[in-house]
Amino acid sequence: MARNAEKAMTTLARWRAAQSNEGARKEQERRPYLASECRDLRKAEKWRMQIIREIAKKVAQIQNAGLGEFRIRDLNDEINKLLREKRHWEAQIKELGGPDYSRVGPRMLDHEGREVPGNRGYKYFGAAKELPGVRELFEQEPPPPPRKTRAELMKDIDADYYGYRDDDDGILLPLEQKAEQKAREKAVQEWQTQKEKEPEIEEKIETTAQKTIPSQQNIQEALLARKKQELLEKYVL
Repeated sequence: MARNAEKAMTTLARWRAAQSNEGARKEQERRPYLASECRDLRKAEKWRMQIIREIAKKVAQIQNAGLGEFRIRDLNDEINKLLREKRHWEAQIKELGGPDYSRVGPRMLDHEGREVPGNRGYKYFGAAKELPGVRELFEQEPPPPPRKTRAELMKDIDADYYGYRDDDDGILLPLEQKAEQKAREKAVQEWQTQKEKEPEIEEKIETTAQKTIPSQQNIQEALLARKKQELLEKYVL
């Protein structure tokens, strides 16, 4: 009997020692309250994964609508708190040279694979989406976007808006120069042709004056021809 009692005491002592060591180890590995206190990338990744497991566990629990409204609200608050903590650890991981989970991380989805609804950053999970006041919150039409003031509208209006810089790409200016050159050459050619016909027009007027008194039509034609000549000399040369 004494031998058995001694064995029992030895086993109990070992169990207590193991529990003590386990408790000390857990105490040493407790997650830091502030992510910024951790300067080890490997440990920061470890704490992030621990938080993700805690979130997954609570999201599974909150699917049970039979927990009651108060417990569901508490669970939803706890999940949102863990989500904020996860973002802090992800920011610290990026600071330590790790991946940017805000870019590469998946979206927060519910158990049906749909994106978790929320308002002002606060998310609702599982049975919390059916709580009084929550369903109505997401059934309401979103408010119209605020109207911009005149000053805000004018802020984006610059030279580009009015097309003042359309020729900065170097495409329009050569085309305009080419068209202008063609127009100038055409006007000069017309002026030269008209200049060559001028003696004939004057001779015709003199001959008419010698033979008969010119009619009103003859006078108008002569005046029109001279007017054209004057306009060509004025705008072409």
